Amino acid sequence: PTPNGTPMSAPASAAKALSAYPVFAVGKVGVAWGAAERAEWLALQRHQRDYFTDVVSPLLRLPAASGLEVFQYGELDYRALGAARYPLYAVKNAAWQKEAKTAVVTGGVHGYETSGVHGALRFITESLAAYSAKGVNVLVLPCVSPWGYEHIQRWTPLAVDPNRQFLPDAPGCDEAAQAMACIREAAAGGAGVLLHADLHETTDTDNSEFRPAKFARDGQDGKDVPWDPIPDGFYSVGCYRNPQIPFQKAVLAAVAEVTHLADPDAEGRILEVPLAAPGLIYPEVDGICGNHTDAVYQLTTEVYPDSDRPGCTPEVCIQAQARVVTAALEYALAHPEGLRGDANALPKSDKPAQLSM
Repeated sequence: PTPNGTPMSAPASAAKALSAYPVFAVGKVGVAWGAAERAEWLALQRHQRDYFTDVVSPLLRLPAASGLEVFQYGELDYRALGAARYPLYAVKNAAWQKEAKTAVVTGGVHGYETSGVHGALRFITESLAAYSAKGVNVLVLPCVSPWGYEHIQRWTPLAVDPNRQFLPDAPGCDEAAQAMACIREAAAGGAGVLLHADLHETTDTDNSEFRPAKFARDGQDGKDVPWDPIPDGFYSVGCYRNPQIPFQKAVLAAVAEVTHLADPDAEGRILEVPLAAPGLIYPEVDGICGNHTDAVYQLTTEVYPDSDRPGCTPEVCIQAQARVVTAALEYALAHPEGLRGDANALPKSDKPAQLSM
């Protein structure tokens, strides 16, 4: 794979040349997958990097005097599907305060989105401990979907998109269920959730591989779907029920010092959703990780690792993700109550739209 996690089956150079969605290799056009097609798709997946080396080892090697507690919150056993038994780890400040609110950071909900995982790890090693002294509890789940990380896949091995399954009353996959349980338990030991930042990427292979796979799985003909190019740059997905626009703008201003923000299309949209501010959209979508809590502040990041613009490197993408977390924390600590009522409503011109991905 490339350093940013582009799947071997869809080289970045080929993905950039597309102007229409290719037909996916599994299944028949217009016919939803059954068990045979899901098994065929799974057989195509290849182990391309190691979760235990890249994620687990750095966590278990954190110094005992770091002020951090690393703990296992669950396990995913995919050995029957030809993979591994994956222990799921989280990190929190060891001096947990019952009277303090909790800030949650999640990475690797989509395992193939490399900088989300490594941005969370970077925040853990460089910044997390300092926030305990600032009166906030911090919980980080750096890699929610380890099978997806190893196989550079958006989905679970059961061909389920985990970032549509964070439904507290009916979680749609084990990755979501166990992450939500961990977050819920941690929050119950404090004074509520102040912030949830969920770290993602939008890659060229979203259009060359993952959307075509979704069309095939769901029995949709991709030829009927208008081509929507991948945004070149960073953007944030806010919660349409809890916009907190000044917070989102402050975070975007901080990120813009690290990497460029995405330009809208000719109609002023990103992924067919109208802009609320530069680099900021509010799609009407439920079941995503960043919006499932009742946090005062909620955001989902989208870094673009495949940009041809100068200075956009894997390292810069990681730095951008870590900067999101620190900027979000600083704003949330300075404004712990957030906006409420009519002051926290989207302008009428920013009516939510469905996310095309």
